Amino acid sequence: MVRVLIVDDDELIRFTLQEVCEFAGFESEAFENGALALQRFHQGRFEVVLVDYFMPVMDGVETVGALRKLDDQVPIVVLTVDERQETVNRFREAGATDFALKPVRVPDLISRITLNLELSRLKRQQQTKQTEVLVPKGISENTISVIVDYLKNQAEPVTLEMITKNIGLAYPTVQRYMAHLLKEGHVNADFQYGKIGRPIKHYFWNGD
Repeated sequence: MVRVLIVDDDELIRFTLQEVCEFAGFESEAFENGALALQRFHQGRFEVVLVDYFMPVMDGVETVGALRKLDDQVPIVVLTVDERQETVNRFREAGATDFALKPVRVPDLISRITLNLELSRLKRQQQTKQTEVLVPKGISENTISVIVDYLKNQAEPVTLEMITKNIGLAYPTVQRYMAHLLKEGHVNADFQYGKIGRPIKHYFWNGD
């Protein structure tokens, strides 16, 4: 079942959007501001987000930006009466996927949600195919994803011991996967010298 997160400070509009979702066969949850919606997004999985522009606490642009930091793939459709190009540009920069003008027309909104769902599905399929090409025999896609996600979230280079401790994998496993990532050029490594003893190799994600 497709789950839709609705963010709009107008109670009537929230009710209408939920009715539209129910008519289309989608499940939905609605919140009056971005802060509440973000808390719920943390807790559950949503396939599409509908976001109003003008809201208290967090406006639409702030909400879109915060959502995009949590999920770089979920389609975010902005609902607004503002047709100015500068507004569109601000939302695009924040990470919005699509736009629907208010007052919302039911057929248009349903078609936009359906289209964005399909585009998202195709994008995930393409990324999966690319990952499968990159992952050789003997390397688990799930394991390498865990390690890669950890590395991407580190502000400073980390050691094998740090990776092992924080993601709960065995040291030999981490060592083997890091050697693979290093060979493929996805990770860089440098030596850092302490006050005593041998230099220790630290690894960091290079963005490729």
